Amino acid sequence: MNKNNSHKNYSFSKDRLFKYVETFSFPRLSGTKGEKKAVDLTVKTFKENKFDENNIQKEDFEFSDFYSTTLIQMIAIISLTTTLTLVLTLYIDPIISVLIIALMVIIVSLILKGLKHPEKAGFWGKYYGNTIQSSNVFVKIPAKSLSEKEAGNIVISAHLDSKSQTFKTFWRVLIYKIWLYSGIILGITYLISLIYYVSKMYVTFIYFFLPSIENGVLILNITLLVFTVLISIANISLMFLNTRNKSPGALDNATGMAIVFELSSYFKNHELDNFNLWFCQFSAEELGTMGSRTFVNKYEDQFIKGKIFQINVDMVSAAGHQGNMVEYLKSYGVLFRKKIAPILSNYLELAAKEENIKIQGFHLSTGAHTDCVPFHLRGYDAIVISTRAAARYTHSKEDTHDKVDPQVLLEACIIIRKAILMLNKDYKIYFEN
Repeated sequence: MNKNNSHKNYSFSKDRLFKYVETFSFPRLSGTKGEKKAVDLTVKTFKENKFDENNIQKEDFEFSDFYSTTLIQMIAIISLTTTLTLVLTLYIDPIISVLIIALMVIIVSLILKGLKHPEKAGFWGKYYGNTIQSSNVFVKIPAKSLSEKEAGNIVISAHLDSKSQTFKTFWRVLIYKIWLYSGIILGITYLISLIYYVSKMYVTFIYFFLPSIENGVLILNITLLVFTVLISIANISLMFLNTRNKSPGALDNATGMAIVFELSSYFKNHELDNFNLWFCQFSAEELGTMGSRTFVNKYEDQFIKGKIFQINVDMVSAAGHQGNMVEYLKSYGVLFRKKIAPILSNYLELAAKEENIKIQGFHLSTGAHTDCVPFHLRGYDAIVISTRAAARYTHSKEDTHDKVDPQVLLEACIIIRKAILMLNKDYKIYFEN
């Protein structure tokens, strides 16, 4: 049988995909017995899929949960306190507001410094967080025609952990958006108000213009009040955003795991000529993408920028919902849309068109912290395949396997396989010419 026919005759199985989802649909928060069970099942599943035991890598790591739990609540408390204090002092003495802003800039800069490498506990993580043990599991299929060092690398990944929270993903993302956009509008309004009140107190000639701007000041005050209330509600909600271990995690992310297993079975017998393939089940994604961060830190010396691609699968399908389809994150940004992974986006669109399967790219302004993040931070081409409608159930006890549509998982497998084969075929176009 020739190579092309071999590709065409291989059939992905909806039953097998759904069986994977059922197998891994149980609470498995990082650091719990459920996660350890999921890790052992992952190793077992790779073995059942005929991967040599020596090729199955189980790598342990530890991290602090401070950055994914306590820090969020700390930021919410700081944000709420600062917002209320700034608005109050604006009417008492605006100079005090300026001093508070300067202090907040220092505090935020220190927090951001710690966020650069949250996988390293540091001072805050060590003394104000819990140290958690987790494990990544992955297999690697070397390229056929090139040495492992010369070949490009494609990482196909999902995360094996799950979590529940006080609010479902849909509501959590909505709270983040309210917090973000209210903060932006409040900040602009506050800055204008600050200029006005400072001028009123210290610049005498402004009194000549007071009658003409009185209505504008009223609008500013109403705007300040409305968005102070909104951002306060968002901050209070985030203060009570607790992480729990009650979600079966069928959609998030047994679906992604199923797709990774199914694709690994196919490519085990259909190695690429020009790319090494990594099939990764990362852990601790739900607690700050710690597994993927650890992986990239360890193996980035094997990756060459421009020759490394990641396809991350996270939260696929939403049975019974009108948005039940294969989607991918195409762009992100608050004011401007920044396109994500243009090369992979193009191949996914072409693959879907050739296979006659519908795929849709979407934009997010916030709420897209996935295992793509560590790859993006290094400038790698990385993309996440997901289904937005799944957010209505995820991070809750309702994330059960009856919400999963195996047909959509099958379509995701077909599109990803086709995109990878096309990328491999065009290797010389990108990397030799």
